[in-house]
Amino acid sequence: MEGGITLQLDKRSRKPLYEQVVYGIKQDIMLGILEVNEKLPSVRELASQLLINPNTISKAYKQLESEGIIMTIRGKGTFVAEQVNTARDERKVQAIKEKLIELVVEANYQQVGEGELLAWIKEAVKSNGGMKNES
Repeated sequence: MEGGITLQLDKRSRKPLYEQVVYGIKQDIMLGILEVNEKLPSVRELASQLLINPNTISKAYKQLESEGIIMTIRGKGTFVAEQVNTARDERKVQAIKEKLIELVVEANYQQVGEGELLAWIKEAVKSNGGMKNES
């Protein structure tokens, strides 16, 4: 695929397709598969490659653009934006925290211990190229 996008969609997932596209592009950037200023496929190209509606890609691109992850230059295309250190969005941080709490509760009911869960988190961080912001 142009732009080196490696994302895979699970059409049976409960997660909406546009969210899967957003996540996949963010992950490819985090892993260094997509680099700053790299051109992404057009909405139509990516929709055709993934066999989904162009409106789905358009919605994902709009979300990524609103987050400053990608930028569109009229007449030239869509590119990976330079990631500048912006202030944390505390609403999004809270949403992440809530997802983590849900994960902990579910893990507890599946007999997953704290050590195992922490090991999974460390492995997820490692396999995704590490965290950019250590605190």
